[in-house]
Amino acid sequence: MSKTWPSYKKQHSSENYDAIVIGSGLGGLGTAAILAKKAKKKVLVLEKHYVAGGFTHVFKRRDYEWDVGLHYVGEVNREKTFLYQLFNYVTDGELKWAEMDAVYDKMVIAGKQYDYVTGKENFLRKMKEYFPGEEDAIDEYVYLIYKTAHSAANFFSERALPPFLGSIAGLFFKPPFLKQSDRTTLEVLQSLTSNKELIGVLAGQYGDYGLPPASSSFAIHAMVAKHYINGGAYPIGGAQRIAETIYPIIKNAGGEVYVNAGVQEIIIKDNKAVGVKMEDGSELFAPIIISNAGIENTFGHLVNNEVADKHGMREKLKLVQPSVAHVCLYIGIKESWKNLNLGNANYWIYPHYDHDKAVKDFIADPSKEFPVVYISFPSAKDPDWENRYPGKSTVEIITLAPYEWFKDWEDARWKKRGDEYEKLKENFSNRLLEQLYKTVPQLKGKIDFYELSSPLSTKHFTSYASGEIYGIDHTTDRFRHKFLRAHTPVKNLFLTGQDIVTVGIGGALFAGLITASAVLKNPGLVNEVRKQVEKGKFVIASDSEAISS
Repeated sequence: MSKTWPSYKKQHSSENYDAIVIGSGLGGLGTAAILAKKAKKKVLVLEKHYVAGGFTHVFKRRDYEWDVGLHYVGEVNREKTFLYQLFNYVTDGELKWAEMDAVYDKMVIAGKQYDYVTGKENFLRKMKEYFPGEEDAIDEYVYLIYKTAHSAANFFSERALPPFLGSIAGLFFKPPFLKQSDRTTLEVLQSLTSNKELIGVLAGQYGDYGLPPASSSFAIHAMVAKHYINGGAYPIGGAQRIAETIYPIIKNAGGEVYVNAGVQEIIIKDNKAVGVKMEDGSELFAPIIISNAGIENTFGHLVNNEVADKHGMREKLKLVQPSVAHVCLYIGIKESWKNLNLGNANYWIYPHYDHDKAVKDFIADPSKEFPVVYISFPSAKDPDWENRYPGKSTVEIITLAPYEWFKDWEDARWKKRGDEYEKLKENFSNRLLEQLYKTVPQLKGKIDFYELSSPLSTKHFTSYASGEIYGIDHTTDRFRHKFLRAHTPVKNLFLTGQDIVTVGIGGALFAGLITASAVLKNPGLVNEVRKQVEKGKFVIASDSEAISS
């Protein structure tokens, strides 16, 4: 059973805290947990939504539940990876993972399927089978994604330092990463091969960060590709287990996580953050304020305009753009995923190999083919699912959809947006179902329930102005912006979350470590955490052990 989170509306806090975190996404929870565990800091986390976890939370309809943002995670199925160790650190080893099948992603492009298989050598072998004669290009591609991903740790660790020290350290830490981040994904791939089909297959993972190859930085592509090259995993017990297992770490140090706790403003006096003003008008104070609300929300809304303009932050916000918005069709089926022979691999479906053209055509004309369709089977990924929902299955289908297509209804209430809005949603739903039946035909006639979420849902629950799912876009310029760091120009105000690192679970949690390091003025915290985890006895439990524990 999912945890019931304490509501701020019912339990107004008058206690003194060492820090206040705005937003309970993984960056915010991770920062709070590390501060609590490493320095015994008493941290209050404030969440606007009625459930904690950000994009790691789940929601329920009828007798089903779905994750909203965590569909699979790389690196956590191998004990020696830093991400595995960091999750163990912030959960005391309570969070368990189930590894996906050997084929974890199925790329279907122009009707042809290409399997992404677990393990670097397996991936190399499979790609070379698909593309004989391109062995050198494939080898060089894998070499480059490893090289780029390995250079990222130093690059982002610099963002834990104050700007002045960071500028000095950056002379040594940044160049290897920037050499690759300054190039687009398409530019790099075209330097390796002229085979357009191979380029289309290797670039197919752009769906995991939302920006097609001619626009995206190769750095984000490399980090995502490296992240998944050894396969994917899913939290046993569902995505909500992440927040549930981090919470005791915060609580045990005297901290708390409140939901229904919308923050209206960050209180700043003499250029120092001293507290927050809540939506109900009450005020809470702490010597450290940490925003996990995204840089746009922080300096575009939570910090008053006078302070933001004094430091040129609103001008700097013009240098970044929101990432893609999306629609997601949540499906419930009254039959076990095992009986339906679903498997747990994801499908990535593309109309042809030119991803940039597909996106451009669709944005210009929504009646064109979807440029990408992602199909996930969360019930098949979680070994504990049958214990909670016996004889039922869930499916999720996602495609991109610009916020502007839904903007006319942004001020209307949920379920009160009118017939035209419902008609638009139903059109998306039917088209996505058509794609599902084409890909997994055994599901036709089996659907018990479906509901489509739009970018308006994302905006409502995350406060992202354009309903973006990946924060700010991962362009080549993004990694050059020095203001995307933990420290801000306002004293005692810090940023955390995907905007200061990268999109995804790994990026958000690493941001938590970077921000905690900045708050504690401890640049060596990364190595300290790694050593502390290595002294523990955390192991990945087998499915049977995890379910019975």
